Amino acid sequence: MPSELQEVWDFFQKYILPVLPFVALVLIEMQLMYYRRENEVMFGTDAFNEKIKAFEFTPKEVRTLEKLVRSSKFENKDAVLNSSGLFEAAVSEFYRIRNVFSVRDETLEAIAGLRRKMDFTGSNPLSMVCSTRQFNIGDKVDLEFENGQSFKRASIFERTEKVWSVKIDGSVVNAKALQGSHALIRWTRMNDAVYSIRMSVFAATPDKVVFTHSDKLDKEQLRKWVRQVVDFPVTATFPNGEVHSGMLYDLSAGGILLGLTEDVKPDQQFSISFELPTFGVQNVDVKVLNNLGHRNPNFPLYNSIAAVFTGSYAWTQERVLQYIFEATRKANPKKTESNGVNRVTT
Repeated sequence: MPSELQEVWDFFQKYILPVLPFVALVLIEMQLMYYRRENEVMFGTDAFNEKIKAFEFTPKEVRTLEKLVRSSKFENKDAVLNSSGLFEAAVSEFYRIRNVFSVRDETLEAIAGLRRKMDFTGSNPLSMVCSTRQFNIGDKVDLEFENGQSFKRASIFERTEKVWSVKIDGSVVNAKALQGSHALIRWTRMNDAVYSIRMSVFAATPDKVVFTHSDKLDKEQLRKWVRQVVDFPVTATFPNGEVHSGMLYDLSAGGILLGLTEDVKPDQQFSISFELPTFGVQNVDVKVLNNLGHRNPNFPLYNSIAAVFTGSYAWTQERVLQYIFEATRKANPKKTESNGVNRVTT
């Protein structure tokens, strides 16, 4: 045996051969882990089965939802039903593994149907927006291209699970110039935030530019006060003495979003009481800004009510600010919101 081959063989026997059994064991355990994840009953299965009844999913949509769950890294099977952020995270992971351009049309349609039926699109003010797949046809976006050209409030007129298109008024020469270039895209959701992302143009024609999707959006808060998503029980006391129990959905130093069965009207005033963790029970007066109706799928009997604090609320405001600061710091020291959405407060 030539000396070079002998050296390779000696190296193999000394360093590689002894670890092969351990490598084999690791590979076998990984295979068993994937098998268990694909076939065994997951935690939260009972909650999952109960929750999907409310959405009237088709059998195909249920099977597709199962695939999303199995492809995700979530331990709870019902996680994808709990928030739009978790759902879009599962969708993005599924498309990454399968390659969205190779996924069958009926599966793409099922995922779009799931998003629509759970009201996880950007048109729902309660949904967290973290993917361009949540944009809707008719939404207006601003486009700024690297060549200096810009289009203000251009309409989204096509949106599939693979790509989305924005209508422009251009030319053949312009379309060729835009092909493959980059654009800064901004979409504003009123009373919420400006969402932006820089993307390359997937395709362009004289009347439209086409983009693929992204789940990495920057978010610049429009509100004066930072909003913290919560799930605190709340008691509302009305001037006529009626008392109603509900749920506080989000909280800021200037106002709240809460759920009540009572059908209140804009400018209506009442007082609320809720317990703020580490700060105790808070009692404050509020005035209704808007009644958004039954928008929260987790509380289908509640009206979602946006309200602002009124009267003497400085002490509560200070405590709320401290609570939001601590909650934000503990959640992520660099970002104030997870699931790929960056929040910059103003």
